[in-house]
Parts: sequence; C-alpha cells; structure tokens
Amino acid sequence: MYKRAFTLVELLVVIAIIALLMALLMPALRLAQDQARAIICVNNLRQLSIAWLTYTTENEGRLVNGHVHRSPNFTRGIYWVEPPQNANGVYVGEPGDPTIEDKLRGIKRGLLFPYVKNVKVYHCPGDARIDMPDQLAFRSYSITGGMNGEAGQFGAVPIDTYDEIRNPGSKVVFLEEMDERGWNMGSWVIDPENWDRWVDPMAIWHNDRSTLGFADGHAEKHKWEDERTIEFAEDWRTTSPVQPGNPDIAYMQRAYVYREIK
Repeated sequence: MYKRAFTLVELLVVIAIIALLMALLMPALRLAQDQARAIICVNNLRQLSIAWLTYTTENEGRLVNGHVHRSPNFTRGIYWVEPPQNANGVYVGEPGDPTIEDKLRGIKRGLLFPYVKNVKVYHCPGDARIDMPDQLAFRSYSITGGMNGEAGQFGAVPIDTYDEIRNPGSKVVFLEEMDERGWNMGSWVIDPENWDRWVDPMAIWHNDRSTLGFADGHAEKHKWEDERTIEFAEDWRTTSPVQPGNPDIAYMQRAYVYREIK
C-alpha cells in the first residue's frame, strides 16, 4: 500500500506548531523552577532561624555571634559560621583563594551547624556564584549586624540578648547576600540614622523578592517595591545607594535591631 509522505509545507507547519507550544510553555516552566528554588530557600532560612533561636534558648538568652571575621586572628568557637580555612584550620580567606571545601569547613565549624547538620541549608539554589570560577561562593546568607553582629558600624551598638528584641516576628536575623569577594564577610548592615541610603546590597534571586529569616523562627519571601532597590542589588557599583523615599529602605530600617547609637 502506498503511504503518502509529509510534504515540506506540512513539516514546516508541524515545526512551527511545536515552536509555538515551546514558546508558550517555557515561561511557565521557568516560573515553576523559580518557585521551586524559592521554596527551598524559604525552608533553608526557616531551619537557620530555628537553629538560631534554639541556640539562644540553650544559652541563657544570649545571641550567637553574627559576625564572620575576615582575619587569620579570628577567635574560634564563637561565630555562627567561621571564615574559610584549610584542613589544618588555617585561615585562607581574604586575601587568598579559598576553595569550596575551605568555605564548607568554616560553615561546619560554626556554632549553628550542630543544629542544622546539613551544609546545603546554607546555600540558596538561586545563588549562581557557586559556578563562577572567580567566586566559587557557597553560603548565600548573612546575619544582620545589629543581631550581635559586626560592631561599631555607624555607631550602632549590636544587641547580644534575646530579651532586647521587641516584636521578634518583625525583626530580621537572616537575609540573602551576594558578596562579590567569594564569601559573605562580616554582617549585613544599614545606617540606622539614614533612611534614604543603603549600605550593603542584598541578593534578589526570586523574581524581585528576597527571603528573610526572623527572630521568632519564621521565614518568608519579601517583595521589594522600589525598582531602585533591585537595581542596587544587581549592580551596586554603579547604582547610587542614596535613594530618598524608598519604602524598601524604610522596611529594613524597621526590621533592623540595635541597642543604641554611640
């Protein structure tokens, strides 16, 4: 029996239909992938926030040190994570060229790791720095400076006990940060007396949203309202941090905790 083959025109029509279907489906697939990454990220920060809260409960209300020291003279055994170090425990951070393994050692030797017990919790799947040869970053999260973090920034004295936190469900402990130097150093800070200016940029990996972890142990995605916030996060070197009237700065100011200004 003779079977008629497809004509060239028919084949082109089929190819065009397939291409159209792919064009329609790809955005939905990308959105689904983004949502899956965001779910993992929220779960990560929920686990870290609960670990942070549990540590505080088991240590008479004292907060874990939220600073990540960038010096070979850092004190061991006091930070939530330690800086990159080689197999002998020798600091190999800045200046240096630490490997992913060096950075993971610092995470595992931090005081929160016994509660978390999984290095993957410290990495957002939306953080692509892990595949960048000039960065090879792993840890995607930082602690805000006022939560027993980097002292002396803009005269703001960090708190060091949980009782100093009012309305813990609205106070940010963890957030996503993208330090271009290969690992998130210090703490994330803002100037408490300047509501028109960013200091440290945040990472925005979830469709104009970032994941935040709070002092009551919960975590959530937060949508940024001002396009300037997103521009500063994506290119802080050329985007002005001075952004009068930015509601996102006001939000983070209200969520930022410190004891006093000296």
